[in-house]
Amino acid sequence: MSTATKPLAGIKVLDISRVLAGPWCGQMLADMGADVIKVERPVSGDDTRHWGPPWLSGSSESAYYLCANRGKRSVTVDMATAEGQALIKQLAAQSDVLLENFKVGGLKRYGLDYASLKTLNPRLIYCSITGFGQESPYAHRAGYDFMIQAMGGIMSLTGKPDHEPGGGPVKSGVAFTDIFTGLYAANAVLAALYQRRDSNVGCHIDMALMDVQVGVLANQALNYLTSGHVPERMGNAHPNIVPYQAFATADGHMIVAVGNDEQFKRFCHVIDQPNLPLDARFATNGARVKHREELLPAIAAALATQKTDTWLTAFENVGVPCGPINTLDRVFDDPHVKARGLKQTLPHHQAGQVDLVANPIRINGESISAPTAPPSLGEHTHQVLDELGITREQRHALRQAGII
Repeated sequence: MSTATKPLAGIKVLDISRVLAGPWCGQMLADMGADVIKVERPVSGDDTRHWGPPWLSGSSESAYYLCANRGKRSVTVDMATAEGQALIKQLAAQSDVLLENFKVGGLKRYGLDYASLKTLNPRLIYCSITGFGQESPYAHRAGYDFMIQAMGGIMSLTGKPDHEPGGGPVKSGVAFTDIFTGLYAANAVLAALYQRRDSNVGCHIDMALMDVQVGVLANQALNYLTSGHVPERMGNAHPNIVPYQAFATADGHMIVAVGNDEQFKRFCHVIDQPNLPLDARFATNGARVKHREELLPAIAAALATQKTDTWLTAFENVGVPCGPINTLDRVFDDPHVKARGLKQTLPHHQAGQVDLVANPIRINGESISAPTAPPSLGEHTHQVLDELGITREQRHALRQAGII
């Protein structure tokens, strides 16, 4: 899909955020066709540029930085200086959206807060991403994904129970809260752009990591709010569905995800336990949840008798959801992942090329992923400032002064 035909073609985004939640939002908007200008500190840039190893061979780019900055243009500006602030204000005056994740009130001293910038550009959609939002008893606190996973409840639900070997709270293997916040922020920006078509007026979007973490507790939040019972860690088991977890096989592990009673009957036929669905304790999902401790040993014993691939083939033949537990090398070698083009290889001016994970959104059969690699630090500074009307001589003076 060409950039010119993408949904956000013609939209300009000024991304002054760092690390993950804000840049993830910016990358999503870039994939959708927006011109995303990433403003970074001279010399050091985004913190994640230094979060390695691993590094992209032939370059100074960290893998962490590469995961969230495809399709953007990088400009280096020192916003602590009056000249740098003036440049960012010029960019903001010409932008549709601004993304930032500074501490609450942190940009006011630079004149880059929403109240200041909306006087320059009333149509600006200004998206703030913080740990706890603009109005909270914790508004002054910094917010980090790991900390928010703990405070927001997900770690109380992830991991084995305390009484089991290896029991205890566990964080997600990726920055779960940051990524969800970036996705929610992108959705909010899209809604604001849609609303602005009629009002011609921008708005201030207030995104908080803590709010998002609570918001994505989903069924577990409602399990608590509905029953008053505090959910506990269950390892790979599901609080509302049985059998729906990982099981050991003769040569490894697999997951079984039985979603209804008919699937359970077919599952039991495959594992040669046809009488289980006839038992009132196991005939319905509600009964199976209540009597999981009596049911699971019989299932575990049956599954341990055959190899994973044998079970996968047998269950797939009768429509019982199941799957292997893949390491990442197997993920990217999977026929589905290859067929859907989820590994994207783009030209990179330092390394020659870079492998990225493509955006999973497809429109009319095409991935929307931006066609340009994450930029090197300051790669587009002169190009963007030239578009602002800053002359070559002025740019040279700014660079000599360390402002860009």
